[in-house]
Amino acid sequence: MEKAINKTFKLGGDLEINRVGYGAMQLTGKGEFGEVEDRENAKNVLLKAVEFGVNFIDTAEAYGPKYNESLISDALYPYKQNLVIATKGGFLRPEPFVWIPNGNPDHIRENIESSLKRLKTDSIDLWQLHRIDPNVPIEKTIVPILEAYKDGKIKHFGLSEVTVEQIEKIREYLPVVSVQNLYNLGDRRWEDVLDYTIKENIAFIPWYPLASGPNKMAGKLQELSLKYNSTIAQIALSWLLKRGSNILLIPGTKSIQHLEENLKADSVSLTEEDYNLLLEK
Repeated sequence: MEKAINKTFKLGGDLEINRVGYGAMQLTGKGEFGEVEDRENAKNVLLKAVEFGVNFIDTAEAYGPKYNESLISDALYPYKQNLVIATKGGFLRPEPFVWIPNGNPDHIRENIESSLKRLKTDSIDLWQLHRIDPNVPIEKTIVPILEAYKDGKIKHFGLSEVTVEQIEKIREYLPVVSVQNLYNLGDRRWEDVLDYTIKENIAFIPWYPLASGPNKMAGKLQELSLKYNSTIAQIALSWLLKRGSNILLIPGTKSIQHLEENLKADSVSLTEEDYNLLLEK
């Protein structure tokens, strides 16, 4: 008998969240820059996500930049009890498609303070360092984060696109409760980081989770989608849920129909045989 997938995860030991959440990056302009084209639709997608049971929403100062956080608070504030909003800081966004890591302490401090204002909160549930800046020593970048953590402005802290060595280095300064790295059926370069987070009970939040892999996998996915009467996206997400019980999914969409479909991924329970079929790539 197949073991049922755990549908929740306790982030940081105290925030119990549904493992299929929502990533808000798509609710911005072209190139993740500027205001979203249809603001009312975007607000409606956020409202529907919460109505459908999402209690974990991922955003970032860099999405827009700034517009995405303001959109979330405009749509959802005052927030529903137990809704966890995660945001990130540590990038400069001078123009569309351009992402420049900036770990300067003053920049990080400003990111945290402005996120608090835009999200209309005095404490961010999960603040994540969006990238480690190779030009700034991490010992300097971490200072304003540690200050905000001690002051209660950040409840929990996470990282993005990091190695195991970087995680361990930063854990010398403060607890790391989440890691957000690129990971999906077709791109598993961070297997060692995922395995480390499983061992350490750290949440792993794969970004770009809906990528379904190389063409040779298309046939397998199509076959399984027919077998389980599911969409290919649901199969890809279900595989991730089975890969690690610490994996939190944040698929993004501007479509309420796709939102509803994505949120049903945790009801698709792949057999071990079907899981391994996709594991083989």
